[in-house]
Amino acid sequence: MTGNFARLSAIALAVASVAGTLHAATEADVEKSFFPYKNGVPTAPGVTPGTVINKSNASSFEAVLDPALQRHLQEGAVEVTVGTTTSLGVNKSYVEATTQNVGKVKLGAKPGELNGYVGGRPFPEEPDAADPRAGEKLAWNYRYGINWGDGLAISPFYWQYRNMDSGKVERNILFNFYFLKYSHRVSQAPMPEITPNPSKLYRATYVNVQEPQDVKNTQLLIQRYEDDLKQDDAYLYLGFQRRVRRLSTGQTTDAFLGSDIMIEDFEGYNGRISDMNWKYKGTANMLMPYYNHNDMKLSDEYKEPDGYKYVSFGGQGGCFPNITWQLRKVYILESSPLDPNHPVSKRVHYMDAQTSAMSRTLVYDRKGDLWKIFMVGVSDPDFHLPKNKGSGIALFDSFSMIDVQAKHCTTGQFKGQHDPQMVPVNLFSVQNMRGGN
Repeated sequence: MTGNFARLSAIALAVASVAGTLHAATEADVEKSFFPYKNGVPTAPGVTPGTVINKSNASSFEAVLDPALQRHLQEGAVEVTVGTTTSLGVNKSYVEATTQNVGKVKLGAKPGELNGYVGGRPFPEEPDAADPRAGEKLAWNYRYGINWGDGLAISPFYWQYRNMDSGKVERNILFNFYFLKYSHRVSQAPMPEITPNPSKLYRATYVNVQEPQDVKNTQLLIQRYEDDLKQDDAYLYLGFQRRVRRLSTGQTTDAFLGSDIMIEDFEGYNGRISDMNWKYKGTANMLMPYYNHNDMKLSDEYKEPDGYKYVSFGGQGGCFPNITWQLRKVYILESSPLDPNHPVSKRVHYMDAQTSAMSRTLVYDRKGDLWKIFMVGVSDPDFHLPKNKGSGIALFDSFSMIDVQAKHCTTGQFKGQHDPQMVPVNLFSVQNMRGGN
């Protein structure tokens, strides 16, 4: 009896010790979360603006490189130039919503349940390694992130399928992508939610293919519910069939239109929190694809009436954006599927601490081998289109998904527009898809 009591006491003491290290978020946490460089930017030996990292010196910079980037540098597939670390413009309304609700948000009894959330960043406090659910909290920060704001259009959106060995462009596809939040809106009318919303949707994504002719007017609609435990509704319209069909859950992990990307890969992770186990793996200062769009070497490949130019690509096979990389504070987050039949064994996400964007994601196959590398380049909105200036929305600006096993990549060049007029609610409906708009 005495032994059992002693063991129970030790367990209780350990639990109390862990609980004591955790704290409810404060306004000071909000300040640190959104302005991590207020008192200075990260530093690392030899990492200064203008430094070029390539095959000859990559081994000297292992501490600030994720394993996949280090691999590509050492193989000579790419070289990267260090840019000046900057604090991106942050949406003031989103920060205010975080402050107003600080400390009120709690995880539910199981993953996918969240209590007390109203708006802003749910968990602005620093993740604690002693907290077994710290990874889940970061996942909620990502889900309710400010990326794309309350509504944003990527129009046009150019994808290229490339052979990494030969550099041959095998296919060009021109898309329009649209994003809309129905609830927890902080910067675009109506706020805080769009009504009526009888289905209690949180967010929707609508995709329409413009070119080439064989896939023209292919459309994808994803409706995500406020209740994370409820399966997304996803619909696909194929122009040649002239009908809308519902996508099964498994089809979100198929190659999308023959690319290297599955629907679940969109934005770094496009799925439910409750579908994954989440683990916080640590905090580090790492080189990340953040830059000022207008300061980059831009492409003359596509002509826009307003003179807008896209990020250019280079490196092996043309699979790498020609951008500068910033040394930034990063949270390392691992997600592994609950479904044993999932084609992915795990993803390692490198989440930017200031924006909560998953700017680098390493995808591992069922055997545990590195399969794909996803990166999304992020631009400060104040160095982009005039309509994006002052929005405080970190703009996804370029992407590359590299299949390291197949030696193939899919690249994307964005024209992100923070413009509520381009994302009317009726765009995000099955009826709209049937109309062929």
